[in-house]
Amino acid sequence: MAKTDGTPAPERVAAFQTGLSAETRAAALLMAKGYRILARRFKTPYGEIDIVAQRRQLVAFIEVKARARLDDAAYAVTPRQQQRIIAAAEAWLMAHPEHATFELRFDAVLVAPKRLPQHLPAAFDASA
Repeated sequence: MAKTDGTPAPERVAAFQTGLSAETRAAALLMAKGYRILARRFKTPYGEIDIVAQRRQLVAFIEVKARARLDDAAYAVTPRQQQRIIAAAEAWLMAHPEHATFELRFDAVLVAPKRLPQHLPAAFDASA
């Protein structure tokens, strides 16, 4: 919540910085696995996609979750959030029709302190 002077509350700033750090760690992991980062923090009217990455004929829409424990991060990708990410992915594809024939997948990267990020390919399905 913003303070009355218009500056964000310290906890919001800390959460934002944690998210940026987690997304940077996730992007580094994905690049090490052979993915090319196509977009980060892609904003749409439906929501934001943390990372869009490509490997060969696959485009992955990746949700990054940072929590104190990896298990907590896994449970943080809720069904409602999945629907927003799917809608945002459709908007991304409309803006990037050159990728429309690629295989599409929804992944997650879980980030926790003092742990290597964990990549979960096909973390959820768009047909759900």
